[in-house]
Amino acid sequence: MSSPPDQQPLFERIFAAVGTIPEGKVSTYGRIAQYIGCSAQMVGFAMAAVPDDSDVPWHRVINYKGMISRRSDGYSDGMQRALLETEGIRFDETGHVDLKRNGWLFTRLPCTTDDI
Repeated sequence: MSSPPDQQPLFERIFAAVGTIPEGKVSTYGRIAQYIGCSAQMVGFAMAAVPDDSDVPWHRVINYKGMISRRSDGYSDGMQRALLETEGIRFDETGHVDLKRNGWLFTRLPCTTDDI
């Protein structure tokens, strides 16, 4: 039996929440933060810490404007867009995703690591 969500390490809770975002959908740092009960910045730190061999779909997390946030390495930006486009996500000419069409809203209580 797992511990209650508020007792789990924060990054694990964030990874579990991101793991529930289905293919073809995206969520924002802020929506995930609200769902988990932390800051959007902390969600960003967690996404930056996703191990390379992880199955956490980090690419499905974008900013509140519906855009990919700039990364310090610059490489991840293009890779993130390519991964999203492979899943059917469309970007407009300014690089925005339609959050009304493609946004994922969490509809149940915060997830646990058992949900991964």
